[in-house]
This record gives sequence, C-alpha cells and structure tokens, in this order.
Amino acid sequence: MAILVIEDEPKTGDYLQRGLSESGFTVHLARNGRDGLFIAREEEIDLVVLDVMLPRMDGWQVLEALRGDPATEQIPVLFLTARDEVEDRVRGLELGADDYLVKPFAFVELLARIRTLLRRGPVREEELIRIGDMEIDVLRRRVRRGGQAITLTAQEFALLHLLARRQGQVLSRSLIASQVWDMNFDSDTNVIDAAVRRLRRKIDDPFSDKLIHTRRGMGYVCESGAVQ
Repeated sequence: MAILVIEDEPKTGDYLQRGLSESGFTVHLARNGRDGLFIAREEEIDLVVLDVMLPRMDGWQVLEALRGDPATEQIPVLFLTARDEVEDRVRGLELGADDYLVKPFAFVELLARIRTLLRRGPVREEELIRIGDMEIDVLRRRVRRGGQAITLTAQEFALLHLLARRQGQVLSRSLIASQVWDMNFDSDTNVIDAAVRRLRRKIDDPFSDKLIHTRRGMGYVCESGAVQ
C-alpha cells in the first residue's frame, strides 16, 4: 500500500514517513501542495495524509483538485488540521475529506484511522452519532441527552467519542489509554477507571437508561439498553 504524506513541517513530515514506513507502507513525502498534487496524479497512491497549511498550494486547494480529477477523486484523504476549530473540520469534510485528525495527534490513532480507510475505502467521519437518547455533534463537539446540553472537557469528549463511534464494541483499557491519553497502559493506574467514572456522572447518572457499561476483566462498552 502506498501512502502520500503532504506535510511541509520537516520534523512532522520525517516522523510520519519513518513511522508509516516502519508500519509496512510505501511512503511518498511532499513538502508543498503542488508537489503533492503532482505525485498523487503520477503515482499509484492508496491514501493521502494532507496537511492544511502548505506552501505553493494549501490543503484546501489540493483536496479540491483531487476531488475534481476522475483519476484521483476516489483516493481516501485523511486531513490534518493544526487547530481544533469547527470551521476547519467542516470545510475539509465538505470538500470531500474522508476523515480528519487534529494536531498534535497520537501516531497510534493516525495508524488506526489509515488502516480503517484502506480497509473500507472512502468512509466519511460521522457528523452526528446517536445512542439511545444521546446525540453527539462530532464537528461542533456538543453533546445532548434527553434534550439537555451536557458540558464535557476536551478529554471527556475524546473518551465519549471513542466509545460512541465504536458503540457495541468492548474497548480495553489499554486501547482507551493509547488513543485518548497517548500512553501505555499501566495495570496499577486508575486513570482510565477514574475518567470513566467522571464521564458517567455527566452522561449516565441523571438518566435511567445507562449507556456506558463495564465488562469485568475486559473494558468498557457504550450502548443503549445493555445490562450493567
């Protein structure tokens, strides 16, 4: 599988090229948007990792050109945004990005998202996730349950989003630790359990239908109507 990384920041570009190469991918690296677009059109590329702020041609222009060319319109594009702003995410998705990731990011999550896109083909990030009477507006980072707005910290939202987008799947503490905290799981720490307890106070405690459930010895699962 060949991945094209279009990233002008030298350390980030080299880091991505090295990490993806070590993960078994053929990696093409472009330092500006115009060179990246040329490579995408000339080489057999399976996926593009695209930064927003690029010289010569920014990420918006590159994405628009990719989607406007029959030869490249089906290539999955994972968009990198330097700032976690709604406008950036909305604009990228509207132009045809298949997924987005906010800098700084955990390499393990980038790798997981890349593998998902390559396995399934172009899959757009869900803009609205519904579980029972809870709605998660992914782009605007807003959560409502039973018509009530629920205020979450950035970390609480990241944890809920991970559980929700994998609803029905039991997620181990080690997976949660690596994707939300970018750390190796230590069996002696209660960081994950404490974070889940704080999230439950806001998401579950005021409601009769509990959405976040413990699977003893396995991890946590988010689903409606499950037995605790």
